[in-house]
Amino acid sequence: MYTTLNFITWSVSPEIFTLGSFSVRWYGVLLASGFFFAYLTLSKVFKTEKLSQQLLDKLTIWCIVWTVVGLRLAHFLFYEPHYLFQHPLQVLLPVDENWNFIGYQGLASHGAVIALILFLSYFAWKHKMNVLWLLDRLCIVIPVAAAMVRLGNLMNHEIVGSITTVPWAFNFTHGGYGVADTLRHPAQLYESLVYFSLYIFMLIYYFKITKGNIPAGRAVGTLLTVIFTARFFIEFVKEVQVSSEIGMTLNIGQRLSIPFIIIGLGLLIYSFIQKNKIPHYIEPHPKTSSK
Repeated sequence: MYTTLNFITWSVSPEIFTLGSFSVRWYGVLLASGFFFAYLTLSKVFKTEKLSQQLLDKLTIWCIVWTVVGLRLAHFLFYEPHYLFQHPLQVLLPVDENWNFIGYQGLASHGAVIALILFLSYFAWKHKMNVLWLLDRLCIVIPVAAAMVRLGNLMNHEIVGSITTVPWAFNFTHGGYGVADTLRHPAQLYESLVYFSLYIFMLIYYFKITKGNIPAGRAVGTLLTVIFTARFFIEFVKEVQVSSEIGMTLNIGQRLSIPFIIIGLGLLIYSFIQKNKIPHYIEPHPKTSSK
């Protein structure tokens, strides 16, 4: 990777190394790193609120599982529904139609949000938590995972921006985009910077400003509003993802973002109207049996 006054040539290989037919890719490493950083942050939140490691681990494992399921299912439901019905197992497994390992190619962030909201609603009900209390804590850590995913997209030379002449334009040399007259917006970096900034804000808001006393819905409302508003506008400088989007005034990602923006604004308004409603969770002690 080197720079000139006019553009940045992005020639980093998506693969870190290969062993025979198996390759370790930057995307997978960055995705795993995002989950790891989110876990460390959530661990700090749980320690602050005197919650157990067992509860944290149980929540984390299932959040990761449902995030991946939501990411995969939503991509094929919203962008390639025909593939979902023709190759349903390949949607959930990291293999192609010939059962060759290819990793997970095709993820939609909207699906991860839907899957997480549904799972966390169930988890809160099962553990007798206020669902907004739980969502607000998860939304502190989600932005760092989202930021790492977008860095993974950058390393993969995918979800590239549209053609531009801005001095920070990228010349992507992999994925069929390495043509000198098609310099593009680094749309992945735009999103990643927004998400990292939101992550830093969430940390300051939770640990310094509110000291854990978050009005119900404030954090989740902020996350939904910021992330999907950013996503909506950044889509204007992205390359078309699937052929069905060609000619659309608003693409699929933008249309899917609008309901989340509305929900986020609604939760923010609610959190300010009910600013004194600050839920907490006291974990019950495990029952011990006597002989």
